[in-house]
Amino acid sequence: MARFGFLSTFPPTRCGLATFTDALATAMVLSSDDAFVVRVMDEQSPPAPRGKRRIAVSEMRNGDPASIAAATRMLNTADIAVIQHEYGIYGGPNGDEVLGILEGLTIPSLVVLHTVLAEPTPGQRRVLERVVALASATVVMTETARALLVDRYTVDPSTVTVIAHGVPMLPPAVPHLPHIRPVVLTWGLLGPGKGVEWGIRAFAELSDLRPRPRYVVLGQTHPKVLAQDGDAYRDRLHAIVASLKLAKSVTIDGRYLSSEGLARSILAADVVLLPYDSRTQVTSGVLAEAVAASKPVVATAFPHAVELLSTGAGTVVAHENPSAIAAAVRAILDEPGVADGMAQASRAISKETAWPAIGARYRRLAVRLHQTVAA
Repeated sequence: MARFGFLSTFPPTRCGLATFTDALATAMVLSSDDAFVVRVMDEQSPPAPRGKRRIAVSEMRNGDPASIAAATRMLNTADIAVIQHEYGIYGGPNGDEVLGILEGLTIPSLVVLHTVLAEPTPGQRRVLERVVALASATVVMTETARALLVDRYTVDPSTVTVIAHGVPMLPPAVPHLPHIRPVVLTWGLLGPGKGVEWGIRAFAELSDLRPRPRYVVLGQTHPKVLAQDGDAYRDRLHAIVASLKLAKSVTIDGRYLSSEGLARSILAADVVLLPYDSRTQVTSGVLAEAVAASKPVVATAFPHAVELLSTGAGTVVAHENPSAIAAAVRAILDEPGVADGMAQASRAISKETAWPAIGARYRRLAVRLHQTVAA
């Protein structure tokens, strides 16, 4: 039996780290364990619903010294703290408020890095190096992220472990009905940098395919983007669709689906498209889930895609290049055997990434850290 304390954003906050932590805690904590979550909040974060929860949740408000001190005391009641790190979720310059928490811990800490920048600012470098130095162990999710961290930052390599991004266990896919238009799917919280405009422009080059494919963009605007810029990015995408006369081929769906609804949408897709602008993204939950669902993937050449799709599970294309995206989608939909070959490659690499297996790896690492300190 062990007592785990998690520090992260957490539902009902809608962001990738909140979803990740919810899934990790569910997979990592056994029925014999005890666990709680300290939920990192900004002022615009939705309040947690009242009522009975599976895991107890308290809240820490960024920029509030009393709240941060209380969160540190709470974490110190655990056997081990599991802390998610992303620059954007903590207060202070470059999210440096997390350093005070790590410095105040009297228990082992396991820090999960969701971003490792190839070219950090001096402030970002200082914060990340200090985070890794204070952590008892650090987890990254790809070999690319580990290489960046070890080669370009001053850290102890022996404390850095690679554990792949966990993925949900999806139900079996329902066979497509004949003569339905193929669906190309992009999903996730929407905002500048998602590169959806390049996917839309690519569809203007696929009008000759029969049946003509549909492009579905699924997801709400990211809460922080909405608070700062409103729906300007989504409005820009609608304008591109209108200018290219693609209303019958492109659907921009602003719903935030339940996990079950999202799973149905993924399983119904023929191709997953990740046209991201980022050249430095070392971890993508969407990419991991697409591969786990055995869906052919077309992605721009961000590091996680280059690493994961090198197995043949998808195609990597140049950034900001609609013609390259169109050619890759066309090959999957139009050339015999391409989609099946990618699905076969996906199945071969996704067996060990379901959340129960990933949670077990995290738990073993956490328990080992606790036992080492206890001894």
